[in-house]
Amino acid sequence: MFTGLVEEIGIIRSVVKSHLSALLTIKADKVLDQLEEGDSIAVNGVCLTVTGFSRDNFTVDVMAETLAKTNLGLLHEGSQVNLEKALKIGDRLDGHFVTGHVDATGTVLSRRDRGIATDIWISIPEGLEKYFIPQGSVTLDGVSLTVAELNSEAFMVSLIPHTQKITTLGSWKAGDKVNIEADVLGKYIYHLFTKRGRVAKERITPEFLVENGFF
Repeated sequence: MFTGLVEEIGIIRSVVKSHLSALLTIKADKVLDQLEEGDSIAVNGVCLTVTGFSRDNFTVDVMAETLAKTNLGLLHEGSQVNLEKALKIGDRLDGHFVTGHVDATGTVLSRRDRGIATDIWISIPEGLEKYFIPQGSVTLDGVSLTVAELNSEAFMVSLIPHTQKITTLGSWKAGDKVNIEADVLGKYIYHLFTKRGRVAKERITPEFLVENGFF
């Protein structure tokens, strides 16, 4: 579990690809503190397992499904990535609950500076539109953000200068592929009230709420 608050920007030192996987070596600093093999770490919002580390880098394996479903397959030597270690019990939760399980990639459609902020519109991948609500949470390349505006095909987030400085989002441009993880709470609520995709016909009664754990 993560929060969507990036700890630092890492740099890809090498990408070793095999037939159905890849081994990434990532230069880092802050996330190496007390890091151990087997720890979980979010790389551009993707939960990966640390397979090795040294004084200034760590390695992770990426399987075929992850390469196909996220933008990690586009990484090369010199690419920058957002890094966050897994949340510990007792840590502050300043972002929102992030699982590190990316749903799909969206495409940056446009960016426009507005005052101190930068507004960025991103396409909504097919099937994810049901999880978006205005002012709801979304994770983009591992960064917890708020949906500022929304239509049927795209959504907008507004980046403050601090976010652009400490994450890779400041370098986004039209056409870039972005990892999207919809709010996990929204997913559970949606499936609860639609019974795994089928709209529930029952009326919402006190008994229904008790049965489903709301009281």
